[in-house]
Amino acid sequence: MTTQGKSRPPGFLSMDTNLFDRIFIGTITLVAIHLLWMRFLELYIPLYVATLISVAIGVMIVKKG
Repeated sequence: MTTQGKSRPPGFLSMDTNLFDRIFIGTITLVAIHLLWMRFLELYIPLYVATLISVAIGVMIVKKG
């Protein structure tokens, strides 16, 4: 779990990740949320709400994942 001599507290992701991995997971999550949103909720709630939710989740994944 240590990378280059630094110990990082474990996050909520079930694997050891670096910054690129967390950014990639956040991006894939953003795409998945938008696709599901457009399929099921876009008629009732605007798409920018999905963007706000996705960005918040992405920031959480990158910082604490």
